[in-house]
Order: sequence, then C-alpha cells, then structure tokens
Amino acid sequence: MQLRQSNLCKLADRCFDVLVVGGGINGASAAAALSGKGVSVALIDRGDFAGSTSMHSSNLVWGGIKYMESGDFALVRKLCRSRNHLIKSYPSTVQEIRFLTTINRGFRHHPLVPWAGAWLYWLMGNAFTRRPLFLGPTAIKARESIIEVASALGGFEYSDAYLHDNDARFVFNFVRGAMDFGAVAANYVECLASRRDGDTWVSQVQDRMSGETLEIRSRVLINAAGPWVDHLNSQSGQSTEHQHVFSKGIHLVVPRLTRERRVLAFFADDGRPFFVIPMGPRTCIGTTDTRVERPEVEATDEDIRFVLDNINKRLDLATPLGKGDIISTRCGVRPLAVKSRGGEGRDFLNLSRKHAIDLDAERQHLSIFGGKLTDCLNVGEEVVEAVRGLGVEVPYPRQRWYGEPDASVREAFLHQARLMNLDAMTAENASEPLSQRLWRRYGVQAIEMLEAIREDERQAEVLIEGTEYLRVELEQARRREMVTRLEDFLRRRSKISLVVSEASIRESPGLREACQILFGELAQQRLAEYLGEAPTESREAKVESGS
Repeated sequence: MQLRQSNLCKLADRCFDVLVVGGGINGASAAAALSGKGVSVALIDRGDFAGSTSMHSSNLVWGGIKYMESGDFALVRKLCRSRNHLIKSYPSTVQEIRFLTTINRGFRHHPLVPWAGAWLYWLMGNAFTRRPLFLGPTAIKARESIIEVASALGGFEYSDAYLHDNDARFVFNFVRGAMDFGAVAANYVECLASRRDGDTWVSQVQDRMSGETLEIRSRVLINAAGPWVDHLNSQSGQSTEHQHVFSKGIHLVVPRLTRERRVLAFFADDGRPFFVIPMGPRTCIGTTDTRVERPEVEATDEDIRFVLDNINKRLDLATPLGKGDIISTRCGVRPLAVKSRGGEGRDFLNLSRKHAIDLDAERQHLSIFGGKLTDCLNVGEEVVEAVRGLGVEVPYPRQRWYGEPDASVREAFLHQARLMNLDAMTAENASEPLSQRLWRRYGVQAIEMLEAIREDERQAEVLIEGTEYLRVELEQARRREMVTRLEDFLRRRSKISLVVSEASIRESPGLREACQILFGELAQQRLAEYLGEAPTESREAKVESGS
C-alpha cells in the first residue's frame, strides 16, 4: 500500500505533460510508451488496472483470421505483424500455439476453403509461424482424441499465439513498466470531472478507498477508459468522430480437458468461432458474441447453456460438461469502435476490434476507441506521435519502451538459478520449472527474488494450496504491484481465482498469511472484504473499472 499512497501524494504536486484515464491495455500501453520516451505521465483507473475488458479476453494474441472472411485484409496484415512483433519482444510470455480447427457438415464452406484461407493468412503474416496443414477426420482424431469427428468433413491446423500468463498480468506489466520510467500511477482513483483552465486540463478525481478528492493538472488529457470512453467524454463536454457499441462475451473455466498444448477451434451453432483454450491446469472454453447496450454485464443462464451445449456437441467426453464443472466464469464486453454517424448500421458480427484515436488539437485531448491486446504496441506508438503533434516534447523518441530484458540479463538470472539449484525447489504439481516461471513473470526483478530465496528458502514455498505462487511473489506484489484489494492479487496480478475454486480459496490456510504479507495491519479488513463478496461468477461479471 505504500507505493499507492506515495503516488497519490505525487498526483497533485505538479502539472504533468499527460494524464491518462483508464488502466486497461490501451491506457497502460500509452502510459508506458509516453513515459519510456521521457514524457511526464499520470495514470489513474477508477478500479484496478486491467479491471474490465482487459481481464476478460481469450488470452490469445492473434492476427484476426476471422476477418479474412469479411475481406479486411489490411487489418489482418497489420495484426499479423503485431502478433509477430509481440512474439519476438516477449518470447517467454507471448508464444506460438497451434490451432486445430474442425469443420463439420453444414458449415457454410467446404474445409478446403478455410484451409486455403489459412495459407493466405500464413503468407500475410510473413510466414513467421509454422505452416498450415489440412487434416481429414481420422488425422484430427489422432491428434486430439477428445474431438467428436462423426460429423466432421475435415479441418486444418495453423498457428497464432497466446499469453502464457493471464491477460491482466500482461497489462499490469505495462503499468509497472510505466512506473519504472517515472510515471505516477494509482488504481481506485476515479475521474469525476475535467475542465480546461487556459492551456491546462484540471481533472477532479476521487480516491475510492478513502473518499478524498484532489486535482490533477496536465497539458494533455487522454481518455483510455475502455467501455466508458463515451461516458467520460460526455462528462468533459468532448465531442468525437467515433463512439462505442458493445459485444458481450463469456468464457467458462473448467477442469483440464486435454493435456495437449493446442487450441481447439470450432464453429458454434450460429457460425461464430468457438475455442477450447489451455490454461495451465485448466481449460477455458467460449466465447459468446451478444450485442448489449451497456458495458455493465453478467453471465446469464442462457449464456452458460450456449457454451456448454456447443462444447458438448463438439467434444467426445466420457461425461458431458455441466454447471458443476465450472470453476470460474469470465464475462465482459468488447468495446467496438464505430463512426458516430452511420456506423451502427453495419453488420454487428462483422465489426472488428480495430482501434481508433480521435484527436482534438484545440483542446489537447485524445480518445482511444476499440483495440485489443494484439495491437497494444501500435497504440502506444501512435499515442506518442499524437502527443508530440500537440506540442509536447518527447525527449527520447527512439527509446524502446517494451519487451523483455535482453538475453545477457536472462542468462545471468538463469546462471544464478542453476548455481542455487532453484528448479529443485519447484513444487511437485507445478506446470513448469521455477526458474522459467519467475523469469517470465518478473524479468530483471526475478534476480532480487533469488537473493530473497537464498536468504530464506521458505520464500520458495507455495503459500496458497492448489496454486504455484510463492511467498517471495507475495512480497514482490506488496512492494511493487499496488495490490489494493485481495481481488487485485487473486484475479489480476495472478490467475488464482480463475483456476482454483472459490471454496478452495476460502478454505486455504495460506490465504490469511497472504493477506498479512500484502496488507499488514489492514490484513483482516481486506480478508473480510473479500470473503464477504459474491461467488466467483458474480465477481467476474462485476464492473470495477474504466479499463
């Protein structure tokens, strides 16, 4: 909590070049890019960072193969290049994964048509990944025995990428990177109103934990509030070319269905893509695509039945999946950018996730619409150029602001880990060696964690049963990750509440020690706050932030 309190004090003590409102992927990447290039930045979010759309994705980093059918080849080309760049920049986190797609009788195309599309997709991505393969029903069954092939005509296998950790963790690392570059960031700070005072924006904000209000002054205001961009613009009297329409999507996390590390892709009864995605010891299935009018959504019984019915039709399971198999539910909206005049008339299901940045040069204001994880580096760079165009000096325009530390730093960490035989301390049920996991999640900070483990081997012990999170990681979260509520750690800095049942978390003896490490004298209060919340399904659908 000390980091947050320190940053709260800094928010009101000077005029920033830029205030970014919203700590989802758009706001986090914008803040990291600007601060990394020497611009003074403040970043706030009314909930936790990555607390809405950015924590409800499919955890996929993909070039948008579904947009091939609608002919949006320019977008596909751009997203494929972005995917490739992320794989190269984050080799431990963003990794290539095979998609095994099954085409059943009655689908709108013969399997050879989408297979040919997969080849074009591969070429548009500079042949960066492994080649597509055409597969008959027998070959599909041989690769993945749980697929029901009785009605299959064939299929194909191609590559995209996925996030090894959860999406919210990926987003937070941009926030942490921004702070390392000097940005002042604080979660649970709500923007109540913004007004122009001469050539300066004055934003009245409220600390949602204490109720106290303060003013933040900035030359430029960036609205990156995700689904709430339009609402925030209406507060400040800002008119824009674009606006949002919303698509609700849900995913269900269930026990691991297969040990094969690939995504299984199908087309649901309504013709939309449908996935079975590996998530460590669990499997994530979905999604839905339902137009809604507001960003505040929850998973309905109808949504859950749709997912379960579609997956049970397409998998050959010994026992069909039911509600009792659901460990957690992810439910959020995709904010889709459309032109304010006439954009809503387009076919809703063909709307893409492309981003749009609306610039008001006279008022020094930017609004970021749409967007997705795959496109985050482009968003960051485009925001820097827009801010520079408004007259804000960018002292280090060529400075790299993203990516893992270079290979020499990684080798230094791995060498130290080998010398202390770190991987021998890996928990028995862990999904990967400890050295690999710590490097991927913490980068250069993992070197400090080795020192803590050398001083006290208890720091390498798993604290919460059924997870892989160590005492030393809790200490790291307390010092550097602005964990303000217990849910911030369990759901966003980690993925514990996604892969461990609500009952198991509540009954874990280690949960209380985790609270003590994270919150000190506030431990009992934060634990009671968490235990008093609704079950996981409701928590996941609840709106906490303008991300």
